[in-house]
Amino acid sequence: MTPQDFVPILITFLVVGGFAIISLIASHLLGPKRFSPVKQDTYECGVDYVGDSRKRFSVKFYLVAVLFLIFDLEVVFMYPWAVNFRELGLYGFWTMGVFLLILTIGLLYEWKKGALEWE
Repeated sequence: MTPQDFVPILITFLVVGGFAIISLIASHLLGPKRFSPVKQDTYECGVDYVGDSRKRFSVKFYLVAVLFLIFDLEVVFMYPWAVNFRELGLYGFWTMGVFLLILTIGLLYEWKKGALEWE
């Protein structure tokens, strides 16, 4: 690995960053600036807001969200394994089998505890 190997990555970051900055500046300069009370009002899916915006959510909502993130991130670890499946051989196969077994046991535990039930 030499520094020249990273030049395409640096160019990509510069192009993406430049595009983002130019897009923000252009939308600010060229966008309409007509303000009205209707446009400044809170809008959520076409429904007018009712009550306080600081309403408490059930802990169940956060539990399901955290469980989704945990299982989603664990599935991401399967992609490098799938790419290197042939090089890892039988050891890699059994290691991923143990990983999936632990993941499945965790999912069954959460299911049995009722963490996935939405009421």
